Amino acid sequence: MSNNFDPITRTSAHTLDIDVGLRSHMQRVYNYMALGLSITGITAFLTAQSPEMMHLIFGTPLRYLVLFAPLIMVFYLSARIGKMSFASAQTMFWAYAGVLGLSLASIFMVYTGESITKVFFITSGMFAGTSLYGYTTQRDLSKFGSFLFMGLLGIVIASVVNMFMHSGPMQFAISVLSVLIFTGLTAYDTQMIKEIYYANDDSETAGKKALFGALNLYMNFLNMFLALLRLFGDRR
Repeated sequence: MSNNFDPITRTSAHTLDIDVGLRSHMQRVYNYMALGLSITGITAFLTAQSPEMMHLIFGTPLRYLVLFAPLIMVFYLSARIGKMSFASAQTMFWAYAGVLGLSLASIFMVYTGESITKVFFITSGMFAGTSLYGYTTQRDLSKFGSFLFMGLLGIVIASVVNMFMHSGPMQFAISVLSVLIFTGLTAYDTQMIKEIYYANDDSETAGKKALFGALNLYMNFLNMFLALLRLFGDRR
């Protein structure tokens, strides 16, 4: 009797299945991220077109809610996504993207529409190249994680301090460092998303992993965009 079991063929087929599944997973991550950015951008643009909405958000105490609500939402989602259902996590992500869009409507009051568009495409190119590097490199980027997170903490602290100092040179330095840190985090997070993929995850777990990865990349892109806008945006 012939033996049809070929371990090499079986291994190759298994590897191919994992590669196909990983590509599908990464596409899902990028689709969630792109949809989140679209919700944020459209909400910000439409809000900026309405003087009534702009006055309601930025001319009343509601501005404090719009300012702090996204921060609370993203911390809650990041901490609780493992215990939430996928549907609940997805709903909160879309809500977070929409509320953040309300707060970002103010950039249309500060910068010209042409420069916002220009910086968006610059950011897209930088993000795509960095994320591709994080996905394809064989270099272990995890050793840079602590350095990047310390840098992120430093940016947050310096930004809070500069809210009271109003220092132009400090703001410039913060923006430059932000571009560097969030570029590094994009590569780091992309590799992390790839590493935590598991072909045998159930649909609920796989969905939450994709959403969590999209949230991280979404925040990296947005912070990179805002830092570049402060550096290169044309003010009104």
